Amino acid sequence: MSGNPRQYSFNRGLNVSSIGGTKNNAPGSIHLSFGFPASDLLPVEAVNRAAAEAISREHEDALHYSGAEGPQRVRNWVLKRMKRLGIHAEPQHYLATYGATQGIDLAARVLINPGEEVWVEAPTFFNALQSFRFAGAGIRAFPVDEDGLRVDEVQRALEKNVSEGGVLPKFIYVMPNFQNPTGVSLSLERREKLARLAQAYNVFILEDDAYAELLFDGQALPSIYSFAPEHVVYLSTFSKTLGPGLRLGWVIAPSEVIGYMNALSLGSQPGPLTQEILGSLLEDYEFEQQVRRLNERYRFQRDKMVASLVAGFGENVHFQIPKGGFFLWVSFPEGTDIQRLQILSAEEGVSFVPGSAFYPEAGSYPSLRLCFSYCSHEQIEQGIDILSRAYAVLQKEAGAQLI
Repeated sequence: MSGNPRQYSFNRGLNVSSIGGTKNNAPGSIHLSFGFPASDLLPVEAVNRAAAEAISREHEDALHYSGAEGPQRVRNWVLKRMKRLGIHAEPQHYLATYGATQGIDLAARVLINPGEEVWVEAPTFFNALQSFRFAGAGIRAFPVDEDGLRVDEVQRALEKNVSEGGVLPKFIYVMPNFQNPTGVSLSLERREKLARLAQAYNVFILEDDAYAELLFDGQALPSIYSFAPEHVVYLSTFSKTLGPGLRLGWVIAPSEVIGYMNALSLGSQPGPLTQEILGSLLEDYEFEQQVRRLNERYRFQRDKMVASLVAGFGENVHFQIPKGGFFLWVSFPEGTDIQRLQILSAEEGVSFVPGSAFYPEAGSYPSLRLCFSYCSHEQIEQGIDILSRAYAVLQKEAGAQLI
């Protein structure tokens, strides 16, 4: 486990808060950049009742350092829920976190010594890249395709490192379900293969499964953890289903890893009162109905976004239709100036996240991420129409430069 002083390596001027969702309520703005759940589907009234019940039942205990029974209720509910993904864990393998992002940060700080490598998907979640940099890690990226991470390329890299006496990564970071930003999912075959590689080479997998519940089509696949629990640090969250403001996620991992994370997070753990409220909510809340409501809405809005992109861009863009999650990844012809497109769209009140935000190395990436969960379907249609008109302006500008 890591114990050396940290040497921070900061990102190259990337302002993560400006691209990921610092809420801006400018009139008329259409934020296709925001990775937020639909506001009107957040269970406000149910949480309000649960808060009153928790305070009434637990009285002053709910306000103490460790709370009352709420944290245990949440833990027991999570461990039971995780069995549907093949995760059979005991309480000593569980840690509540201040959102899944804290779990990523704790894993980085516990497992990485400065100068060691982390392997990631390309593209990948920009906040994870920030955490790995802050921990002093070198980052090596591997491509994704329609079936997720190219595990064959990971295998070849592991074999080469061993044969040439190189250093293996401390862990491989992967989002197996509806990856942020591409929306693709890791196939069952690749999950099993990645787990076998982790066992064979004695490396960890950091499995970020924040979007697991948001499945629109097909059946849920087993987690990578289910194939190699001793080599996987599993992360998930309530942010995508019950509300990001709860700031409550969890880690399931080998007990030694949990012990280090717990020690490192002292003073920055999730609030006991929040867990009292959530524990009260989960006792009788129809969570499955909530998941169905979310998935019905997001499936509809995904389809609206897809139809709008086809109508507005035709053959000028390429994308894979995600089977769940929040996001759609749009690729443009090589050489497209996405930064200029971002400016043109922003002038008309539409935001998106440029593809360059999701890669560890600077470069020109002709792609962008759109979110279909937060905006209404009317806003999605209007936003894609504005985006397509901005692209037409960009093409005219590019043509004028060639004359």
